[in-house]
Parts: sequence; C-alpha cells; structure tokens
Amino acid sequence: MVREIDENELSELLNLYLYLHEKSVPEMTEYLKAAWETIIKDKNHHIIVNEVDNKIVSSCVCVTIPNLTRNVRPYALIENVVTLEDYRGRGYATECLNYAKEIAEKANCYKMMLLTGSKENTTLKLYRNAGYNSSDKTAFIQWLE
Repeated sequence: MVREIDENELSELLNLYLYLHEKSVPEMTEYLKAAWETIIKDKNHHIIVNEVDNKIVSSCVCVTIPNLTRNVRPYALIENVVTLEDYRGRGYATECLNYAKEIAEKANCYKMMLLTGSKENTTLKLYRNAGYNSSDKTAFIQWLE
C-alpha cells in the first residue's frame, strides 16, 4: 500500500535509509527530532512509503517548491528513492514515484526532477520507465561540508 508516512514511523524510515548510502542509523538527538518535526509539518514535503505486510519496503521524498516562473507554477524535487534489497524489482519504487507524480500534479507543478548517483542499468531503467529522462537538462552538484 502506497501512502504518506506516519509521524511515528521515523525509526523504520531511518532503517530503510541504510539501503541508500547511510552507514548507520543516526542517534535520536534533539536536532534529528526537530528536523523530523519540521518535515512532518511542512505541507510541501512528502515522504512516500510503500508498505507490504505491515513493513515499509520502499520510499521516496517529493518536495514541491513554489516558483515565480512558468506562470507561477511550482516544481517538484524527488529524493531518497530506496527499496529494501529483498523487495527490489517488484515495482514498489515505481509505485512510490507514481504517487509522487500525483502529488506534483495536484500541486500544479510544471516539472519533476530527480538526481541519481547510480550508474546501474536497473536503476536508470526504473527512472526512465517512470517517465524521467536524462537528456533535457544537465545537472551540477556542489557538495557542502
């Protein structure tokens, strides 16, 4: 079942993020709790999860960003697309991305963007099959310490 995350599911989400690039689950500090509260209260910040047998197996983040161009239409940014290893290849991430697209369309976004560091064909195929392309724009990243 694809849905937005519940406030009490932070620990399960942080464990899922171990399948992204995290080395360990962060300590439950006041800083982390404050960040979580900010995210949960932000009407433009959506953490989408796919639940199978009462377990979160896949997730992505969709943030809609107000904009002053394109007839004052917002755009959406997709981040942190992840699926538990044993559940990959079953369409769970695609369902999360489709849910994100519904959120973006309801917000009247004119585009959705995502970046991936993966060069894996299966990952790139996932994004292409979900409607994303890598030919329209060039992405640049500046990492900050």
